[in-house]
Amino acid sequence: MGKLVSLSAAIQQQVHPGDTLYAAGFTHLIPFAAGHEIIRQRLTDLVIARATPDLIYDQLVAAGCARKVIFSYMGNPGVGSLHIVRSEIQAGNLEWEEYSHFSMITRLQAGAAGLPFLPMNPTGAGHLEQANPQYRTVKDPYSDREVVTVPALNPDVAIVHVQRADEEGNAHIWGIIGEQKEAAFASQRVIVTAEEIVSQDVIRSDPNRTLIPGFIVDAVCHVPYAAHPSYTQGYYDRDNDFYLKWDQISREKDAVQSYLDEWVFGVEDRAAYWQKLGPKVHQQLQVASRHSETVNYGHY
Repeated sequence: MGKLVSLSAAIQQQVHPGDTLYAAGFTHLIPFAAGHEIIRQRLTDLVIARATPDLIYDQLVAAGCARKVIFSYMGNPGVGSLHIVRSEIQAGNLEWEEYSHFSMITRLQAGAAGLPFLPMNPTGAGHLEQANPQYRTVKDPYSDREVVTVPALNPDVAIVHVQRADEEGNAHIWGIIGEQKEAAFASQRVIVTAEEIVSQDVIRSDPNRTLIPGFIVDAVCHVPYAAHPSYTQGYYDRDNDFYLKWDQISREKDAVQSYLDEWVFGVEDRAAYWQKLGPKVHQQLQVASRHSETVNYGHY
């Protein structure tokens, strides 16, 4: 069976109160199913890091799972604010660190490379450097000019959703590539959730798509539709209607609690969640096939 376990078991075994958690994925492949399982297991005191928190972190904060958020850009993409995270920060209930996108990815790159920090050019947003003491400067030993530095980010656990993986966790990703590879290599433990579990032959047939190698993966879980309401390229579309609905839900504590009761605590797992969404939503999110051209990896 390799590293293949249920999502419930993976969260129970790999995510602990007080951990720093990185849920990877940019625009698509956001691991909402794992976020919901963390809420169901009532994990608390988490430091949740992510380049763009998205609704997944609004929901984790609403459920009382987090004590701190580390991020670059915070918002409901294409809609507006993350009302819960923002209100909790403003109320002094949630610790926070803000970075530019490039700074956040640079932190992960340093962590993945085993370095204590990395230099970078100024952010273009000097107020961030003034507000966040984690930004430092050092003198470039080659030119004597000052460069900005940020410290490595080494999460305790990264969660990465992928299109397909084998039972050892070797995973293919295509479409928009975010920070999945950097987050996985920077973290102490890695959970992969996959739309499909396939044979090693399928993975080996296209090695350039293997962004996550199995040797850094601790648990792999078969979780179709794990990214909803975001999307998985080639499998289902983004649920834009839900992003709009969340803007309204997240303004009222009672509405948020009702959502969590019905859609997180009220379903056993992602399969039950997807079934509850119903055939109308399933049909709306269907995508047509559009295959890439075959690549010849032949040799002599």
